[in-house]
Amino acid sequence: MTHDDTRGPADGLVGAVPASLPSLLASLDAGAYVVDATGAVVAVNARAEKLLGRPAGDFLGRDAHELLHRSRFGATLPRAQCGMRRAYMAGRTVQSEEEWFERGDGSLLPVSWLVTPCRTDDGVDRTLVLFHTPRDPEETRTPGDRFSSPLPELERLALLAETTTQLTATLDVQQALRRLVRLVVPQLADWAVVDLVTERGRVHRSTVVHAEGGNLVRREALEGPLPPVPEDSLLPLARALRGVSPALAEPSPGLAADCRLGAEQARLFAESGIHSAAVAPIRGVREVLGALTLGRSDRPEAFTSDDLPLLEDICRRAGLALDNARLYERQRTVAETMQRHLLPQLPHVPGLEMTARYLAAPDASQVGGDWYDAFVLSDGATALAVGDVVGHDLDAAAGMAQIRNVLRAYAWAQEEPPSVIVSRLDRSAMHITDVTMATLLFARLDREDDGRWTLTWTNAGHPPPLLVTRDGEARFLTGGHGMLLGTALERPRPDGQAEVPPGATLLFYTDGLIEEPSRSLDDGLELLRTHAATLADHPPARFTDLVLERTRPTGNDDDVALLTVRVPVE
Repeated sequence: MTHDDTRGPADGLVGAVPASLPSLLASLDAGAYVVDATGAVVAVNARAEKLLGRPAGDFLGRDAHELLHRSRFGATLPRAQCGMRRAYMAGRTVQSEEEWFERGDGSLLPVSWLVTPCRTDDGVDRTLVLFHTPRDPEETRTPGDRFSSPLPELERLALLAETTTQLTATLDVQQALRRLVRLVVPQLADWAVVDLVTERGRVHRSTVVHAEGGNLVRREALEGPLPPVPEDSLLPLARALRGVSPALAEPSPGLAADCRLGAEQARLFAESGIHSAAVAPIRGVREVLGALTLGRSDRPEAFTSDDLPLLEDICRRAGLALDNARLYERQRTVAETMQRHLLPQLPHVPGLEMTARYLAAPDASQVGGDWYDAFVLSDGATALAVGDVVGHDLDAAAGMAQIRNVLRAYAWAQEEPPSVIVSRLDRSAMHITDVTMATLLFARLDREDDGRWTLTWTNAGHPPPLLVTRDGEARFLTGGHGMLLGTALERPRPDGQAEVPPGATLLFYTDGLIEEPSRSLDDGLELLRTHAATLADHPPARFTDLVLERTRPTGNDDDVALLTVRVPVE
């Protein structure tokens, strides 16, 4: 073979190539090149130059992966996803039916290839790459062309894996839908339409998205409730919403006359310009959750039956993810309802302004062991309580309700100091509740005959209450501190007492407001005191919200309960 038929390395780029290697490459009828241990091309034959439209100088010494290997959309493949590179770096023989090489003019060439290790007569291990194209080179396409054929197996598997990863990483239905449409548009279609079956059996067109200039644009005018699904309609969307297998769809003169649902589909096709569509059911574990419609309007290629298995696989994964997200939302709704019923309505006490807030732990089921309470005692005083049962789940919430109810009963029946009531609660809790350990701050607020307000409290291992005066002085009420509930230690509990100045605010809270792993408890308390002092002139509700907003740690994983009480100015 002459020098014109095969090419060796350029001077200074790669090492010398044995004389037998050019002869080997020239004898092959397929495109061929050889790479060294680093993946750089050391020799190439004339057939490869012709197929790829590149002179030998473009190959030699260049990394073959960076130079040639592309996805079907023209993007450079990540090295970890390149089967050819993994094969020759591992020294294995591997073949693939369809991949894409970039030609010298930027167009893409579909190729089938085989990679095999070879040892030349100089004893150096190299890798031989053979490739041919199943089509004429003139039939190559430019990067970004889509839809011309079903995805190659590797890309199909990669898309399905990404679908599973993206959709199972969220328990929010709307976020899952946004991720779904980003996965299929524009890779598979120009349009994506998601119709969901509501829990009442109605159908709602929840998402209509179009690819425009590299962005996804939502078409809200095409969204909204859909007509009922006829049981006997052969409309592809109706069949999909009844759980029938995927089908192709396209605009037709009789579409609007089929049924009201058909008329809505005709409107979608007319306003979107979709000329070809594929529709598949989104099935959950027990029921059909909806349907996904992919539409093509900007590209002339129509969907074919070969596209349906991939769409069905995507919808199967979407169905499982949406099923989990819906189940989570149902559980969260039940939990939130339970929490609202467990936490009490604040009483109306003449002269007092009271506000309470509860924030669930971000990763919990929206319920927990933090709680507050306020009620009028039999002698006319106002009982105030805030506590924290260990845990933030349904068991903790149930335990919280038990502790609160027992405390209410003891406090109402006994006109005793808070310490006596809490001591009796501690002794009985292990026998009549499921709570093993808890903290509690229990207080009574009395109005004296001369109009002064007095707070008497006992603290069972809980953060101290905060007293904020009208002029912005804030101090913690550290007295009355004793052991938390559940220790089984018979120790007397002390009471603390303080006068509450006119117009002052009392703040009771749980540790989720001040605790954060990155700072000390003292730092958290000081931050709370500082913020509360600057907010003293705000109304109680606003005061509570701002304290919560400014003090609660951003990375907090605990629930928080707050109870704010402001006494009158006079």
